[in-house]
Amino acid sequence: EDFLNLIFKAMMKDVLNSSHPVSSAVLSSEQIEEMFDALSYIKGASLLLMLKHYLSKDVFQAGIEVYLHNHSYRTAQSDDLWDSMNEITNGTLDVKKMMKTWIGHKGFPLVTVVRKGKIISVQQEKFLFRVEPENWTSDASYLWHVPLTYVTNRCNFTHCTNAYLLDQKSGM
Repeated sequence: EDFLNLIFKAMMKDVLNSSHPVSSAVLSSEQIEEMFDALSYIKGASLLLMLKHYLSKDVFQAGIEVYLHNHSYRTAQSDDLWDSMNEITNGTLDVKKMMKTWIGHKGFPLVTVVRKGKIISVQQEKFLFRVEPENWTSDASYLWHVPLTYVTNRCNFTHCTNAYLLDQKSGM
């Protein structure tokens, strides 16, 4: 419950136009200090949980083990973690491509799901809680690779979870 409260507080900061991506190029020492704030840590932890759920606990853990083995006693970058995950997924999912959309954008998507009979459609757009006119910039180009999991009436959540990667503005 405490972690969820932290996530919601971070999300409230992340929806503001004054937010920042988890990862970005750094040009000065002041920018380094700005990057290591609660938003970066909590959002980063949330993204790792999202990835773990989407890949499965076993695949995620195997990717972490490869990462720790390959980079023990050395410096590493975020791409190194995604590359390790890609080793485990054997090309079935480009984890680096997916996660770059999350760590490279500020904010998060609003995903809308519409059901018409047996047809389900999904759409994403950047979510903003409030727009500050003096700081507003157009985010029409924002696109996330959103891992969606769902169940149907043919199975329950613990036995058969289906997955879909929304990597376009909309999909079915």
